[in-house]
Amino acid sequence: MRTDADSARTPGAADSDEVLMARFCEGHAPAFDALFQRHSRQVRGYLTRLTGSVASAEDLVQLTFMSLVRSRGRFLVGSRFKPWLYAIATNAARDFQRRGRRGEELTSEGELPVSIPDDSPGPRDAGLERAVRQALDMLPEGQRIPILLHRFEGMGFAEIADTLGLTESAVKVRAHRGYARLRELLATLHTETME
Repeated sequence: MRTDADSARTPGAADSDEVLMARFCEGHAPAFDALFQRHSRQVRGYLTRLTGSVASAEDLVQLTFMSLVRSRGRFLVGSRFKPWLYAIATNAARDFQRRGRRGEELTSEGELPVSIPDDSPGPRDAGLERAVRQALDMLPEGQRIPILLHRFEGMGFAEIADTLGLTESAVKVRAHRGYARLRELLATLHTETME
């Protein structure tokens, strides 16, 4: 039988991210492990889509969580955890790209990969993935990041606003413009491949 003291020491699936982060800030290391287990896969997927490289995303996941450890004292009680975590991940990716260390992974044949591997099961359309990746890469960062967070990470516009330090309306405008431009780019790419 678990006591209140046990539940304070052992993070569980029922604990919110904010509760786990508060415990980690108090020095409870298992709370960090629980946060890492809960979020590392999604952050890795986001960073893979953002950088286009699985290897770079792996490195950036480690940097993101190391930054989380270093900056835990700046986490404000009452703040939402997920936007804060994604802000750290986004900044890590921006720093990485600014330094120009954008690595590429080669296939076993020594060629550049056509698409980004996905952990989810089911049939995949490599041509469509390539077209979406190409179109996303053509968007300015200010439009690409809100789309990635909204569409692929399932974040709401308020969370994205918190993540990027913008107003919710600014995020909605950027996402709307980005989605419109993405539709145009995909239509153009589709037309080009049909010819």
